[in-house]
Amino acid sequence: MFNELLWIFSRLPDDYVVLDTETTGLPDKDGLPDIITLGVTIVKDRKIVDTVEFSARPLREISKQAQSIHGISNEQASEFDTFESQWPEIVSHLNNQLIVIHNASFDWPILLDHISRYDLKKPSVKGVFCSQKAVIPWAQSLGLECGHRGPSLDVLTRKLDVQDLREMANGIHGAGIDSRQTGLVIAALNRLSLFPDG
Repeated sequence: MFNELLWIFSRLPDDYVVLDTETTGLPDKDGLPDIITLGVTIVKDRKIVDTVEFSARPLREISKQAQSIHGISNEQASEFDTFESQWPEIVSHLNNQLIVIHNASFDWPILLDHISRYDLKKPSVKGVFCSQKAVIPWAQSLGLECGHRGPSLDVLTRKLDVQDLREMANGIHGAGIDSRQTGLVIAALNRLSLFPDG
């Protein structure tokens, strides 16, 4: 029911990457937060083939709220390599790809801020697709819990009955876990969009 509202997912290419970040907190009066982990899940022929996660040493302190979400302490993060030292490998996964993000309005500006901050070369991407915004009409038609940004990854995971990777990690969020979870959710949405009456 209402699966025709997912038509945009049927237009996704066969190959793309899913990106997610975990950060020091939320944007505040001092600007955007620092990236602590960045996850990239690689999709080829509509199948997840790999997930890579990068851990970056932040300049800002990690807020208590952020620590409760991703479980990374300031002490742990101080041992990570710098973001800019890992950029060549990160960008190799992003170049010439469509970047899919669940809540792109959060993650993408933070990534662009890091690129600007460290004077790094911006990736040449085919576009940025926000799965959270794209799924709003379908989610609302079904009465799913839906904030102003759209339904959460947890809400969609439960509704679509896909494997819950966060549950397997005791509820901890992680950039690698969450990018892969988004990949699983998008695969399920894609199937519904291709077979709207199924």
